[in-house]
Amino acid sequence: MTNVKLSRPILLLVAGLLVLQIAVAQKSTPARAQAGRGVEHAIDSIIAGLTLQEKIGQLVQYTGGWSTGPTGEQTINQEQRAIIRAGGAGSLLNVTGAAETRALQRIAVEESRSRIPLIFGLDVIHGFKTTFPIPLAEAASWDPAAVELSARIGATEAASAGVHWTFAPMVDIARDPRWGRIAEGSGEDTYLGSVMGAARVRGFQGTRLDDPTSLVACVKHYAAYGAAEGGRDYNTVDMSEQTLRDVYLPPFKAALDAGAGTFMASFNEINGVASSGSRFLMTTVLRDEWKFDGFVVSDWGSIGELIPHGFAADPGQAAERAINAGLDMDMEARAFRDSLASLVKQKRVTVATIDEAVRRILRIKFRIGLFADPYRGTSVEREKNTLRHPSHIAAARNVARRSIVLLKNEHNLLPLTPGTGAIAVIGPLAQNKRDPVGTWAGPTDTNHVVTALEGIQEAAAGAMIMYTRGCGIDGNDTTGFAAAVNVARKADVVVMVMGESNDMSGEACCRSFIGLPGNQLDLIKAVQAVGKPIVLVLMNGRSLAISWEAANLPAIVESWHLGHETGHAIADVLFGAYAPTGRLPVTFPRVTGQVPLYYNHKNTGRPFNDTVHYTTRYLDVPSTPLYPFGFGLTYTTFAYSGLTIENAKLRTTDSLRVRVMVKNTGSRAGDEVVQMYVRDDVGTLTRPVRELKAFQRVHLAPGASANVTLAIPVSDLAYTGLDMKRTVEPGSFTVFVGANAAADLAAHCEVVAR
Repeated sequence: MTNVKLSRPILLLVAGLLVLQIAVAQKSTPARAQAGRGVEHAIDSIIAGLTLQEKIGQLVQYTGGWSTGPTGEQTINQEQRAIIRAGGAGSLLNVTGAAETRALQRIAVEESRSRIPLIFGLDVIHGFKTTFPIPLAEAASWDPAAVELSARIGATEAASAGVHWTFAPMVDIARDPRWGRIAEGSGEDTYLGSVMGAARVRGFQGTRLDDPTSLVACVKHYAAYGAAEGGRDYNTVDMSEQTLRDVYLPPFKAALDAGAGTFMASFNEINGVASSGSRFLMTTVLRDEWKFDGFVVSDWGSIGELIPHGFAADPGQAAERAINAGLDMDMEARAFRDSLASLVKQKRVTVATIDEAVRRILRIKFRIGLFADPYRGTSVEREKNTLRHPSHIAAARNVARRSIVLLKNEHNLLPLTPGTGAIAVIGPLAQNKRDPVGTWAGPTDTNHVVTALEGIQEAAAGAMIMYTRGCGIDGNDTTGFAAAVNVARKADVVVMVMGESNDMSGEACCRSFIGLPGNQLDLIKAVQAVGKPIVLVLMNGRSLAISWEAANLPAIVESWHLGHETGHAIADVLFGAYAPTGRLPVTFPRVTGQVPLYYNHKNTGRPFNDTVHYTTRYLDVPSTPLYPFGFGLTYTTFAYSGLTIENAKLRTTDSLRVRVMVKNTGSRAGDEVVQMYVRDDVGTLTRPVRELKAFQRVHLAPGASANVTLAIPVSDLAYTGLDMKRTVEPGSFTVFVGANAAADLAAHCEVVAR
């Protein structure tokens, strides 16, 4: 009997797989439906053969414990291996390396009773062994194809090391740059965040989830994690359901529509309900409304954290609330492992609920091909040939330079001439290999980082390059100031590389002051007093308040944390090998006290007017930003004219089509990102002053013009009403087109009732 019991699920599984293979080989919709039924039949068979403890095991994820194997891969201990052998784990995270993952998978599929393969997860956020720019920087490219390529390469490398699943993309909208995890997303805008989130899903998952070079995406953090009060990580969130649905949820829906297989619950609460126990989020919206059929994993320990939230009294109640809400896998809280069997016995959780969670997890394991090949073709040789392939390094350089934003270029100081007589390179980030990789860089080797100094030395081999650090990233040590002033005096131009360390942004890395840290500004002032032209290169994981720098320095380059190819990308821009094309995905405030500051705010009965006292304004600083959302310069200039709307009266089934003439009025070829914003002038509920709805990149030669058309369905003008339904209300709309969110070229249209 034991032998029959052991083999029955596997035999039925093979039968289901045969049905699946036949169906996939055909292209018709009925065949695809048959394939789905085949998978579900196989899952039914597996679940029927599992004990309750084995079912619970599928819902548990353990970490590798950060211990390192002989070749640098992450591994786990003997106790955890015994758990796998007993069928007590459905997933591992932080375990990498083809050899190690194959060895652990072998335990699961050959030594456990259930023979169910493990799914290996890892935070592949902006590259694996080849590190790309942080996601906020990639969003500054306004180039979904570049973002998709970055994710594709990260997936290819990680998959070769035995990883199946990435905890990315993060699609949290972040309107407060004090929040450290703004670095991990796409900034403040719902539309841009949706576009970039979908691009990352496509990149990670490729054209087929069962492709051995693909990773299944995990959209996080569900939901509204980026709206934490005060910009403090893990903090509470309190907002209307309309704001939740119109601002914070659309990027999650866009990622789901792009095919994302899994979601991750967030640490925060929303309106008093902890997200990891929110049935509204995980069942009502995600599954009932959006028809999501993948699985939801907790964030690290977030089920157990329902207790300090005051949302559960003990681990048992935390597990009960989480699984009944629709959370399927417990990441390192151990709440499911220790409590679910007892909860079933007490009839607080049904076996059917556990079966459904197991079903969703097995469904993803099927889709990524683990039952067809538990090892997904990994080998030490494949891993060696894939990691840091020359094509990956070249792509990292290209994506990095596309992510750079030129903020100021007075008197066309940039681009520099490679043969410039003497260049002083100053700053704590100029010859720094650790910090340019940024937050969540994963198992990368910072020895591969090309520093800003190295990039400049390579690009300007004929110039005299002088370097001194000047000061630290943080702290008040001024002993290096004199050397910095001395080299500045000998130089024709000064490049100062300043900003944040990689651990000043990211999880639990929030700042109450978002100017340059330490005494960096004091160093800049000391060097500026010498009178030489200064190019300020910023490295940071958030928008910065740099009012003095913007007022007193002739050139400012926002490079963010760009990853391994930092120095090459910066030098390409500084010396004109690449004209900057990036645009800000976040608003830059004048001072920290302005935040949260975002372009798509709502008006008040007394809109701000810095010349009128009784308006929504500050006494001590203008209400406008230092640099608006969407802003970015290049080495030429553009002019807009002739904005027209194809049909000024629109039905809800029509498309809004806008045309504008864009002309390159400078002396160099360049890219312009044409941006379209729309304001719903009057609504049943108040609407934002404008919202980004479309953008298009155009490349123009000097003096050339292009007639650019931007089009969206009128349904994209919908918002969530009092009845929680999305609707486009008849009425007037204003369309703005230009180079950033402050665009003033406007036209009007009207949506009419059918």
